[in-house]
Amino acid sequence: MARSILHMLTPLKHMSPFDVNMAVDAGFETVATYENVTLPDVTSLVQDSIFSRAPGDGVRTGIFIGGKNAEDALDMMDRAKKALVPPFANHIIADPAGSFTTGAAMVAEVTRALKAKFDTDLNGKRIVIFGGAGVVAYVAAVIGALNGAKTVLVGHDGEERVSKIAFTMKWRFGIEVGSVDGSTPEARREAIREADVILSAGPAGIPILSAEDLECAPKLLVASDVNAVPPAGIAGIDVNAVDVALPTGKGVGIGALAVGNVKYQTQAQLFRRMLDSKEPLILDFRDAYTLAVKVSG
Repeated sequence: MARSILHMLTPLKHMSPFDVNMAVDAGFETVATYENVTLPDVTSLVQDSIFSRAPGDGVRTGIFIGGKNAEDALDMMDRAKKALVPPFANHIIADPAGSFTTGAAMVAEVTRALKAKFDTDLNGKRIVIFGGAGVVAYVAAVIGALNGAKTVLVGHDGEERVSKIAFTMKWRFGIEVGSVDGSTPEARREAIREADVILSAGPAGIPILSAEDLECAPKLLVASDVNAVPPAGIAGIDVNAVDVALPTGKGVGIGALAVGNVKYQTQAQLFRRMLDSKEPLILDFRDAYTLAVKVSG
């Protein structure tokens, strides 16, 4: 059997050591990293990887796309898919900054909590997402909308930037995602007034919602925070929290380590799925979410 090889591409100066470790621990025998990769570079890199091995060994070869931007990673995925020349084909997976699997894990944990605590699901729920310009928020918003939720991005610097991001989601996925201003305490309280679910994907160590703010969300069922650096992004959600009652008594909270555990297992299993598959796979955050739901139970 041909050796397993993972070619890891990033537009950044360095490939993430986290992702390299994950790939090796999952079982890839050889890992090669390519830094400062531009979109036009993708075609030649992918075609060098497919034409240097027999078609039957394509399933022993993978292309991983990193970086820190969801749209850039998705564009690179599209370019990589177009570079394949059947029967010459490799696996392709993207997880920029680990955010595709993190966002998938976050929504999967919310899905689990909604079912376990309230016997309901994402359909029709209003999901308000802070850190709306980030990659985790992007993934969570798209997954939520694809599963029937009414997702809303909150912009810490106003509505304009997140509204543009929401527009790209509509263009790429055919979904409707809302956008609101979150630049002031009053605006943030207004943003959560009708929320069923609140997700905090803002910068580490930055408090976003206080216990008093949560009083303004009478419909709240589940809140989740991926910030593992104190203070918490959402008051009352410890990093280890799993369905812990929120300070107001309205709903339950899920902490960063609970999400991180599902994220870690999801990324590892996606890599192993590539190693085990008899056919070339194309994997993005939608596949990560399907797997994360199983992981979270």
